[in-house]
Amino acid sequence: MKVGFISLGCSKNLVDTEMMIGLFKEHNFEIVNNPEDAEIIIINTCGFIESAKKEAIDTIFEMAEYKKKKCKLLIVTGCLIERYKDELIKEMPEVDLFIKFSEYKNFWEQIEKVIEEKFETKKESLIKNKVIVKENKIKELDFLNRVVTTGLNYAYIRVAEGCNNFCTFCAIPYIRGRYTSRREEDILEEVESLTKKGIREFIIIAQDTTKYGEDKFEK
Repeated sequence: MKVGFISLGCSKNLVDTEMMIGLFKEHNFEIVNNPEDAEIIIINTCGFIESAKKEAIDTIFEMAEYKKKKCKLLIVTGCLIERYKDELIKEMPEVDLFIKFSEYKNFWEQIEKVIEEKFETKKESLIKNKVIVKENKIKELDFLNRVVTTGLNYAYIRVAEGCNNFCTFCAIPYIRGRYTSRREEDILEEVESLTKKGIREFIIIAQDTTKYGEDKFEK
């Protein structure tokens, strides 16, 4: 089964998209670049500011046109969905599944369910056809299972999630929560894993990289 991805917004969101791609590849889906070839299209949205919301809405409607062709499933994830999922479900019946950022722990569970429903087939049949494989396969978004989309020259390393600044123009704290630093050991393990794949340049990203570790320090 062929899957196409569109990642909107910042490089932090791109890291989520790369983990999604890795998860689909882990379950033997074929990743395609042309939406005309995709049976499933996934849009990872941004909800940072008004222009980002507009871009996301426009992209969803644009991709929905492919449902008149080969696309059977249109799935929308990310920051916009975190804030407006209920409203979008009512306004966009073209979308088969909305997944909020806070629902990423159940990401693959929701994917399996909608595929079974849409293609009217049982999970056992999907396993047999190598679409969804053995139970011990990775089922959560995993930094170590990313498919880097920026080439072999560089990769983004997200060292923290969320933000505590609460700027008036920005919705990130309400979407991604309070600032949470990743464990240093996990970051180094990710860098080592990507280095083994030939990547030599790493760009450290977070909503505010200068705050890294402050949430871990003893007060």
